[in-house]
Amino acid sequence: MKLKTVKLIVVGFGIIGRGFCKVFSEKKKFIEEKFKINLEIAAICEISGCLVNENGIAVEDIEKLAANKIKLEEHQNWTRKDTADVLKEVEAEIAVELTPGNIKTGEPGLTHIITALENGKHVATSNKAPVAIRFNELQELAQKNNLKLNYEAAVGGAIPVINLYRENLQINNINSIYGVLNGTTNYILTKMRRDGITLEAALKEAQELGIAETDPTYDIEGIDTAVKVVILANALMNKNVKFRDVKVVGISGITPEAIDLAKKNGFVIKLIGDVKKLEVSPRIVPKNHPLNVDGTLNAIMLETDVASDITIIGRGAGARETASALFSDVLGIAMELNN
Repeated sequence: MKLKTVKLIVVGFGIIGRGFCKVFSEKKKFIEEKFKINLEIAAICEISGCLVNENGIAVEDIEKLAANKIKLEEHQNWTRKDTADVLKEVEAEIAVELTPGNIKTGEPGLTHIITALENGKHVATSNKAPVAIRFNELQELAQKNNLKLNYEAAVGGAIPVINLYRENLQINNINSIYGVLNGTTNYILTKMRRDGITLEAALKEAQELGIAETDPTYDIEGIDTAVKVVILANALMNKNVKFRDVKVVGISGITPEAIDLAKKNGFVIKLIGDVKKLEVSPRIVPKNHPLNVDGTLNAIMLETDVASDITIIGRGAGARETASALFSDVLGIAMELNN
């Protein structure tokens, strides 16, 4: 059987972009053999320019780029072309949008996604902000152009919550969704409970390990969790909500004394995103509850009318874990193109 060639434009070459390209180089032959699809990366774009080869960037070069053995700017196919121009001009079926997102504006990813969809390219993204801010508009634009906008990687890292519903739970109405949706805060609360330390000490350790950002505000104040609540509400519960509709309380007020009191009474404290109630807040959870997961794990509970209760636990962050979700979306599009 002849392989179907599907070309990608990767936008964003930070931790997630490098992780995606590393997995791409590892799994290219596997994808060819199992799915009969020849994935090619036609361009990799960054803020300062783009590496472009419409015949496909060599796999060995992608490996070196992902491992940071060579810089994008050092590659022979490097250009100063703007990302928007590449999305308009370069022949490719799928744009993989992996830039960091600003929750107030959705940029730069929002413009990238719109440009891709307006120029005949399907989109797979890990970028939460544009999907949360302009969910309905982006969905309508994709449908208008008969294109896919996939965003499994925007919620829960490797946890397949969106595709699980779309592909396996179609007959179900979801009554509620809630859970631990942020690995950084979960790590901090776990360390506070296990080691009896302050939030500040746990945060410092998380930053040293690369689990928390230098500016941890989005995580600590519950903003990251709230963005995911918005996406899940719109995607899986057919709500039409914005970030401003979510009541948000983070973990900055949690003290070792509160952690210890909960512990003595058989509970733990977790930052919970509640999609039905549109709330993010620290809540006490029984020690034997499915949402009592430690470290950087995420856990999501779905209450449905037919399948009843379903709990999904997995890695909510990380370059390889996010790549798993991205390839699920990319291959889903590619296989439809292959039919």
